[in-house]
Amino acid sequence: MDIVFIRGLQAETVIGIYDWERSIRQTVELDLEMAADVGRAAASERIEDALDYKAVSKRLVGFIEESRFQLVETLAERCAAIVLEEFGVPWLRLTLNKVGAVSAARDVGVIIERGRR
Repeated sequence: MDIVFIRGLQAETVIGIYDWERSIRQTVELDLEMAADVGRAAASERIEDALDYKAVSKRLVGFIEESRFQLVETLAERCAAIVLEEFGVPWLRLTLNKVGAVSAARDVGVIIERGRR
């Protein structure tokens, strides 16, 4: 299995359970590892044969910026579903970091794996 990855993808969104969080936009950061067969694209040199990480990135940023979830768990699940269903990815690992959510921590969030390896 080959992996196509995206690291440090950032977007601004409304996320959180507190009233003050519902009135501001916060930064979330995604890291993705997505199963893909890169052999076909390597042989053809055609983007149509590859998992287009730019298209995945644009779709996720657009979705996140329009979303209004309370929990990072919900946002992570919805992002994973988009990648699996719209881009034909059989497996992914997605890390969603709510930047600055805990002042004493560098990172907080969730890591989920979905699909079949």
